[in-house]
Amino acid sequence: MEIKIINKTEDEFPFLLKEINDPPDKIYLKGKLPDVGNKILAIVGSRKHSEYGKAVCEKLIRGLSGYNISIVSGLALGIDSIAHRTALDCNIQTIAFPGSGLDESVLYPKNHINLAREIVDKGGGLISEFEMMQQGNIWTFPKRNRLMAGISHATLIVEAELQSGTLITSKHASDYNRELGVVPGSILSPLSVGPNMLLRLGAIPIRDSEDILEMLNIKKKECGTDITD
Repeated sequence: MEIKIINKTEDEFPFLLKEINDPPDKIYLKGKLPDVGNKILAIVGSRKHSEYGKAVCEKLIRGLSGYNISIVSGLALGIDSIAHRTALDCNIQTIAFPGSGLDESVLYPKNHINLAREIVDKGGGLISEFEMMQQGNIWTFPKRNRLMAGISHATLIVEAELQSGTLITSKHASDYNRELGVVPGSILSPLSVGPNMLLRLGAIPIRDSEDILEMLNIKKKECGTDITD
């Protein structure tokens, strides 16, 4: 599929990205942008997730099936790929922000090329601000994290160690005045140190899918409809 370049000055450029204080001058798009009218939820977490984190991520996303929501994540190992895969399985649009250019020869991580193709084939998209042949690098991942937070109405954190890219994303969400939800975790797990710290700082505790709907200002379905405020 053709990769499209969308400049910041164009109407098609995502409105929420225009609002942040450091938007990219252009983005590269393969596939589709988030569907118009959808609430956009970034879901990020640890690459070295626990079984608890995996189960929680899958359960929360399954509960969002049928709502006008697009799931954003970073195509990375761990929680990111679980979020994309579960969204695909539930027919929820999902958008990936790899920490590289979009050419398949450099797409990161390489073992998620088939996942990336499926995201596009099933009505989602891949977005990057990097040139087509830019390889993933230590500096590219923090830059893409701000775009995931910037394009989203809310960000959900599922497991994160204290020093992690996930917490960089959470900081951007707060800086951009977006909602920040966090899955509570065991005080005995190092993967819960980050989320539990964010909860103490005022993040929204997410116990179930209904908490996510409330965070996104989506009323629970009644008579087959959902209402966004």
